[in-house]
Amino acid sequence: MNRIKEVLEEKGIKQTWLAERLGKSYNMVNGYVQNRQQPRLEVLFEIAKILEVDPKELIKTEKPSK
Repeated sequence: MNRIKEVLEEKGIKQTWLAERLGKSYNMVNGYVQNRQQPRLEVLFEIAKILEVDPKELIKTEKPSK
C-alpha cells in the first residue's frame, strides 16, 4: 500500500500533473493512487523526487491489529 493519494491531496497536486512529470499515462498513475497496482521501486523514488518528499512518506506502514 502507498500514500501517493494522500501526499497529492496534501500538496494540492492533480494526478494528471504527476503523470505528465513522470512520463506515464494517467491510467497508470491512477492505478498507483488507487492502490490497484504498486509502482516499481525506482518509480516510487522518482515520484518522491517530483513531489519533493522522502520516499518513506509514500509508503504506508501498517501495524498488525490485535
